[in-house]
Amino acid sequence: MASSTVDLDEYLCERRQLVEQELRGVLGALDGCPASLLEAMRYSVLAPGKRLRPLLVLMAAEAADGDENAALPAAAAVELIHAYSLIHDDLPAMDDNDVRRGQPTCHKQYGEALAILAGDALLTLAFEVLAQSYPPCTAAAATLALARGAGLCGMVGGQVLDLAWEKRGGSLEDLENIHARKTGALFRACLRLGVLSAQGERPEGPDPQWLQALDAYGRCIGQAFQITDDLLDVEGSVEQAGKRVHKDDTRGKLTYPAFLGVAESRQRAWALCQEAIGHLELLGPSTQRLAALVPCILERKR
Repeated sequence: MASSTVDLDEYLCERRQLVEQELRGVLGALDGCPASLLEAMRYSVLAPGKRLRPLLVLMAAEAADGDENAALPAAAAVELIHAYSLIHDDLPAMDDNDVRRGQPTCHKQYGEALAILAGDALLTLAFEVLAQSYPPCTAAAATLALARGAGLCGMVGGQVLDLAWEKRGGSLEDLENIHARKTGALFRACLRLGVLSAQGERPEGPDPQWLQALDAYGRCIGQAFQITDDLLDVEGSVEQAGKRVHKDDTRGKLTYPAFLGVAESRQRAWALCQEAIGHLELLGPSTQRLAALVPCILERKR
């Protein structure tokens, strides 16, 4: 294994530990929160995960000459949003999953009503964390970025379209539109939050070149991530993926392998990753770790 790969693995492991510590702190003592609700929230958030989205926040912040400690609240907020989305996506009315991150889904463990409310609580807590953690200018910009990435024109809108197209056919363009919203919008928000935590309080504001280049990078890796997710559903196992597999075809979902086949889907993911790295080259050597992360998108097993 190349030393650069080892260095990246060590870096990611260390940053995951920081994120886990921050999440435990956020969910440690929420005054007034019913015990059953807090238990369901902690169950879903603290389950073993890749923490890719908060890692993107931290890596973008460090690349933009920011401090990782300043970026940790934004990283935690993103993971709270992600956990909420998984709880709601897994519900019987949505994707109807009974396993997530290698354990029973929240509604299987606590019932549908408490699972819905745990998701609601995590969603709102994410914005509370941003509001409490940053100066007004940065807090407002970060809240706007996360709301747009997670909301009606982003992740939530993408889920609506995903459900609407089940068993209805559709085109490759429809599929790309779904996942630009459902997956890519939150990836792009993560990168923006990282830059905002690093540069949000500068008199001139965050550098537009950084925002534009990282937004393009996020768009590319978001689509590549979804392609590999579709491939894992076709080729993976429950043990590898940490969730039920071989379900997309049964539900009649639009997927990249269904349109392109496995080989061309892999080629498209590879091309998107190369494009993502190209966008980073505009920003210089401080983005090397973000570039080194790209192959992990292609090679992931869960």
